[in-house]
Amino acid sequence: MEEQEIDAHGEKRELKAVQKKGLSVSDIILTAILLAAGAVLKFFIGSIINIGGMKPNFIIAMYCMAILLIQPKIWEAAIIGLVAGAVCQFFPGSPYLNFGSELAGAVVMALLIRIPLKIGKFNAGPAVSTFLSTAVSGTLFIIMLFLFLGAAKQTLVAYIPIVLCTAVFNAVIVQILYVPLKLATHRNV
Repeated sequence: MEEQEIDAHGEKRELKAVQKKGLSVSDIILTAILLAAGAVLKFFIGSIINIGGMKPNFIIAMYCMAILLIQPKIWEAAIIGLVAGAVCQFFPGSPYLNFGSELAGAVVMALLIRIPLKIGKFNAGPAVSTFLSTAVSGTLFIIMLFLFLGAAKQTLVAYIPIVLCTAVFNAVIVQILYVPLKLATHRNV
């Protein structure tokens, strides 16, 4: 996209729009900081909060926040999801399942942020996108738990309210933090 502009001396200047090619260093640093914050919160607060087996997953909330703030391409979001899955490996649980579930959650998030979700003047996009991404991630985790580790069907049913509660919790956190973080990081999203 090229435009012409006449400067103060009456000479024509060509303005060229520069397209973003991949994640910038600041995008990578912001993502790393958010994932690290999610890991720390999951370790400390996640071990304290345990409501009926539901422990908030701050790592999902933070990769959703990173995707909201940096607006990556789908394949870049997939990489963020894989990195988040790798971070999850440091916590007790079912090994390796988070790679697939966080990959799917991050891709869903990247797809959903492209859909405007406003209710009047209120931007519900952060909450709705995070809720659905967390639900997809959690559901896929449960399915893989059943398929690969032979979890009992009763276990699967017990996980449904846990996934939904986690999705609500993550949606609320991301919705509350989105605007302040967007302003603090000077993102024009």
